[in-house]
Amino acid sequence: MKHIFEQGDNPKAPTLLLLHGTGGSEQDLLGIGRMISPGSSLLGVKGNVSENGHARFFRRLAEGIFDEEDLIFRTEELKTFVDESAEQYKFDRNNVIAVGYSNGANIAGSLLFHYENVLNGAILFHPMVPRRGITLPNLGGTAVFIGAGDNDPICPPNETTDLSALLEGASADVTLHWESYGHQLTRGEVLEAVKWFNTNYVFN
Repeated sequence: MKHIFEQGDNPKAPTLLLLHGTGGSEQDLLGIGRMISPGSSLLGVKGNVSENGHARFFRRLAEGIFDEEDLIFRTEELKTFVDESAEQYKFDRNNVIAVGYSNGANIAGSLLFHYENVLNGAILFHPMVPRRGITLPNLGGTAVFIGAGDNDPICPPNETTDLSALLEGASADVTLHWESYGHQLTRGEVLEAVKWFNTNYVFN
C-alpha cells in the first residue's frame, strides 16, 4: 500500500496509523498525528480503492452503503500491511493506535470489528457502523475516541450512537464527543482527541 512513515523520537510512544477520508492521501493526517502525540512514529496510508479518481479504503455501493465483501477483504489487507510494516520499520505491533477520518475511520472501525488485539486504541472522526449483525471480538482494554457532528448529513447521529453501543458491548472503553457541525473535521474535536490521548496513554 502507498504510505509514508515518519520515525518518532520516543520509542515508548504508540505508533499512529493515519487513515484519510475519501479523496485523501497518505499525508492528510500527518499534522493531526503530530498534534495528538508529538513523540510518536506516524504511518500514513493511502487507500487502494479508487472511486471516480478519489482514493478510498474500500468500495461502496452508494452513499452510506458499503460493499461488505470488499470491506472484509480490504480490512484484512490493511491488517496484513500493518503487520508487515511493523517488521519493516521496527515498531511495536502491539502498540498501534489508529487515527481515521470518515472512510479512514470506517476501515479502522472494521479492524476492531474483525480482529482481536489488532489495535491498542483508536481515534475515529465521523465514523459509521462498518458491519451489522456480526459478533465482535473482545475489545476489553481497548480505548476508543469517537468525534461526531450532530448535524452530519453523511454520518447521522444514530450511526454514531449505534457504533458506540456496539463497541461498548464488546467491552471497549468508548469516549463520545459531539460537535455542532456537519461532516467536516473540526479543530475542537481534534483538541478533545488530544486530551483523550493524554488521559489514556502515559509513557515516558
